[in-house]
Amino acid sequence: MRSLPESLTPEERDQVERAFVLAEEAHRPQKRKGGEPYILHPIHVALVVIREMMQTDVSIICAALLHDVVEDTPHGIDEIRALFGDDVAFLVEAVTKRNNDQIDNYQHILGSVQEDVRVLILKLSDRLHNMRTLQAMKPEKQWKIASETQFFFAPLAGRLGLYSVKSELENLAFSFLNPEENNFISHLLNEDKVRTQGAVEAFMSEVAGIVGQSLGGIRWDIRYRKPYSIWREMQEKDTDFFHVPFKHYIRASFNRDEVYALTGWNAKEEDIVLRLYSILSQRYREQTGSFVNYMAQPKANGYRSVHFRLLNPYGQIEEFHVSSDNMRKQSYYGCVVERKEQWLQRLTDVLRELSKESEGIMPGIQHSLFNEDIVVFTPQGKPITLPKGATVLDFAYEVHTDIGDHAQYANVNGQKVSVKTVLHRGDCVYVGKADHVHPRPDWLDATVSYKARKRISSYLRDLPKPRYCLCSLCHPMPGEEIIGFKDASGQISLHTRNCQEALSIASARGNTIVSVSDFYAEPNVLYPVGIHIKAIDRYHLLRDIIHCIVEDHKLPLTSITMGVKDEIFTCDIRISVHSVTELNETVFSLADLEGVDQIRKERF
Repeated sequence: MRSLPESLTPEERDQVERAFVLAEEAHRPQKRKGGEPYILHPIHVALVVIREMMQTDVSIICAALLHDVVEDTPHGIDEIRALFGDDVAFLVEAVTKRNNDQIDNYQHILGSVQEDVRVLILKLSDRLHNMRTLQAMKPEKQWKIASETQFFFAPLAGRLGLYSVKSELENLAFSFLNPEENNFISHLLNEDKVRTQGAVEAFMSEVAGIVGQSLGGIRWDIRYRKPYSIWREMQEKDTDFFHVPFKHYIRASFNRDEVYALTGWNAKEEDIVLRLYSILSQRYREQTGSFVNYMAQPKANGYRSVHFRLLNPYGQIEEFHVSSDNMRKQSYYGCVVERKEQWLQRLTDVLRELSKESEGIMPGIQHSLFNEDIVVFTPQGKPITLPKGATVLDFAYEVHTDIGDHAQYANVNGQKVSVKTVLHRGDCVYVGKADHVHPRPDWLDATVSYKARKRISSYLRDLPKPRYCLCSLCHPMPGEEIIGFKDASGQISLHTRNCQEALSIASARGNTIVSVSDFYAEPNVLYPVGIHIKAIDRYHLLRDIIHCIVEDHKLPLTSITMGVKDEIFTCDIRISVHSVTELNETVFSLADLEGVDQIRKERF
């Protein structure tokens, strides 16, 4: 009760006390796995909600005390609603497991978000205390809970900008999922700290003295990376511990009012950060390209700071992170200190989509939550948040489904690129579209966002299923003399009548031959073919060939390879046609071109 926010009214404090009384009575017969009274868990969850999640809303505090009452005791949700109102009942019901099906429970959590981020804050508070006390569980239970945390809850905390919660959850989970690797990396980190601490502290003291001569109120400390952060970088870069750079960094932080009181400089926080950087970069050699301004372009979780690296007097590169207390608070508490609507706008649409699909929820969570975010921009300056590793196609679908479906090319920072190009933080992206372009199977390999992959998969799934299986040797096309064979499942395979495989099948299983009369050209079905041309070289020969294919016959040209030797021109072209009739007409037109001597058709 002493920890409750001072903003609560006497009536609200009484409501919290009544919630505790009910929770204590309901859980009184129960013990936790460690032997302590069960009521200590909801008390700790409520304290996390108040102290670490900085919640001042009485409903979420009451819900924290009552969050296990419906799940683990005879008391029902209707009783909670009658005693504490709809808001508390909604929060309790949202975090109550419905069964032992974890996918169903994920859906329930995600579907309950609606427009209320408190559901996720409450669930994360519950999970955080469970992870802090997981040691009392049996090993198989530890692994189950830790894997859920690493897969779902830690990335979810990251999406909400709750960096401190995310970091603690993923490191606690790592210690249970990979205890040997965790202990090994922790041991190496301690050795590295002992080895480097003296030199780092001496350099930090020197730096603090230099800055302090003209800029007071700056606080300095050394921050060491956690085992999971090191381990993940080892996996991503396929390297060992000793080749992971910057296992620590020097942090400079300040309170703007304190700087003003000491210096009289009434400056913006951003100006103080840049002034500090200017002082140090003039004194020490800066590593080229190391300056990163997250103040101008914050990370998607709201992180704002300036990073840079300097050469210390001992010949080592040291990384610096400089930020104000307000910036650090934003980095650690994200959605709690920023307007919640902004975080929900980034997150809720994806969570709702995930909650609707039990079949695709696990890969959806992986693509939507686990990857870190980058922010890129439209030409109008609108920020678009995407998973790290996202491509132009991911961007296009995030802007609008129609743009994604017809994305043909892109301009990234003024350069024309493929729609499969990987984007980086701060890129300015324009997508050009064309009506004849539609999602293709290879697009799935070029996307990482859940929204893009779901739309592409849906489009491909809805395409008309091919009526026939085409032989991979003769590659039949509409307009040719063809023969069909029906297998035991009813699937008909098509072959040209001079295909050697067709002759073999006909001689062995002649009773499977069927007549095919409806294999005809379709507007949206193209067949790749190749044309080899040999000709006497002349001026504009290549131009005439391309004009014949693209302009006269309106066929898409995929690739062209050509060369000239001793005045003999050779050319290999890949195009796509709707039928053999279209191919033959094109070949006849090419044969009529001046200088063309030989043409050979190839199938793919």
